Amino acid sequence: MATHQSTDSQQDAQVLAAVTAAIKSVQEDTGYGSIEITIHDGRVTQIERREKVRFEANKSKAK
Repeated sequence: MATHQSTDSQQDAQVLAAVTAAIKSVQEDTGYGSIEITIHDGRVTQIERREKVRFEANKSKAK
């Protein structure tokens, strides 16, 4: 039983490290975006990172 708990703890630590790395990547690269984490059978299988690019509206020139 202790081995199973130890394995779970190691997997939890790996998941936490992957999620933390994805969040840091968004913060460092753009500062804007979202992260979607896909989990199958209790393990992270995919992390998607989305970035939004926004443009300011052109201000009309004074006539």
